Amino acid sequence: MTAGERLQQPFGTLPDLVRAHAAERPERLAVIGLGSALTYRDFDEAIDRVAAALQRDGLKPGDVAAVCASASSAYATVFLGILRAGVTVSPLAPGSTAESLAGMVEDCAARILFLDREVAAALAPVADRLPALRVALDGSDAARPFETWMAEPGSPVAPVTVQPKGAFNIIYSSGTTGRPKGIVQPNSLRWAQFNRAAYTAETVSLVSTPLYSNTTLVSFLPTLANGGAVVLLPKFDAGEFLALAERHRVTHAMLVPVQYRRLMQHRDFDAYDLSSFVIKYSTSAPFPAELKAEVLRRWPGGLVEFYGMTEGGGSCALLAHEHPDKLSTVGKPMEGHDVRLIDEQGREVAAGEAGEVVGRSPAMMKGYHNQLDKTREAEWMSPEGLRFIRTGDVGRFDADGFLTLIDRRKDMIISGGFNIYPSDLEAELTAHPEVVEASVFGVASETWGETPVAAVVLKPGAELSAAELRVWVNGRVGKTQRLTELHLVDALPRSAIGKVLKRELREMFSA
Repeated sequence: MTAGERLQQPFGTLPDLVRAHAAERPERLAVIGLGSALTYRDFDEAIDRVAAALQRDGLKPGDVAAVCASASSAYATVFLGILRAGVTVSPLAPGSTAESLAGMVEDCAARILFLDREVAAALAPVADRLPALRVALDGSDAARPFETWMAEPGSPVAPVTVQPKGAFNIIYSSGTTGRPKGIVQPNSLRWAQFNRAAYTAETVSLVSTPLYSNTTLVSFLPTLANGGAVVLLPKFDAGEFLALAERHRVTHAMLVPVQYRRLMQHRDFDAYDLSSFVIKYSTSAPFPAELKAEVLRRWPGGLVEFYGMTEGGGSCALLAHEHPDKLSTVGKPMEGHDVRLIDEQGREVAAGEAGEVVGRSPAMMKGYHNQLDKTREAEWMSPEGLRFIRTGDVGRFDADGFLTLIDRRKDMIISGGFNIYPSDLEAELTAHPEVVEASVFGVASETWGETPVAAVVLKPGAELSAAELRVWVNGRVGKTQRLTELHLVDALPRSAIGKVLKRELREMFSA
């Protein structure tokens, strides 16, 4: 059976697709890392060696293997090798605190942890708590070197049966405080993504976001499923991204909005040949309409924005190149996705009204690992008895069926009994010609309960003061929306995939 025929089946596995591609196009490049490259034949053989080593060490379907390192060819090989052994993979964020990392490894009960020197050093204070075998992907002496571990005697990889409802991966929610939630995604969810992804064997995807993020995996995995090539950029740099895109004739990329902004601001952007691009994707954070318009104007190829969650549920897609008049929206629900809006009492709102976005689709998490109560909180049952996933976002559908996001429900500020949406104030602030970006958040107030505060990044060379900008924006908004404070900052704190960390801003300026 060819790879194309396998993809048409109701269910299958990514490692089997890679094996089929290796048989059909063995010399086609699969993974291109910094200083290394693997053909599909080499990639398939290395995947076999990883799977055999895992089975030699006693791992079996239902067990978990964790990976916490920078993106590399070895990382890609281990990820697929874990899957070929029928084991669940849990990619973890290297930038997490030692306590958080230890908590995630303990929560998923990982029997083996693939890491690198930096992660091993970060874990040193809690190393005694983690019985998992450690393997160093970078070949360092931080743990058992990867090649040495694979070379130890063992039997050839034994075939395993993978069930659609079995866990493909456990991805942990971001955060430096509290207990991260392990999002369990079934094999059927990933298979559905492989089937609907717009990738081919000629695709060259440039991956510049971390491999522990679902944002990355929804591009990385379908590219390999369809026999394309993946170019890995472990740490984003606008100049390096542009150079790699030109050198490898990249056709596809998944980027977060802050990366688009940095690329548009790069002084040599227009000098690079980006004519090979077929499509560019974005997700994970708000994408300003004016930035979308600039990308469409200056960068060849289409632009698609996805709106959804790692937990799954309903997703929307905006084909920006086809709907330039809808750039302020996140598009329409995707085919097979049921997206609705509900009020605080869990009732569906009337047409044209705002409400919390809930969604249902073939791509839905099984639940939060070991956190049944949190799983129940994330679910909404429709009057027909169907399970939906709550997003926590507030939105409104227009007359054409396009969804506009108003704000995160938890970020809404209630001041003096009035609801204030930070996005409204952020839009006003970014309308000022000297402002690059802004984030508005609520801080405690004895008088009002909460009051809005802004952190703003100005354009280089701007001479505008914080007081002047606050007066300007307060003159443009309603009385109940006026900012109590405005702070100028060099940059907004962000997660590894570009989300603004409002929690850190609240902590920084709540005093």
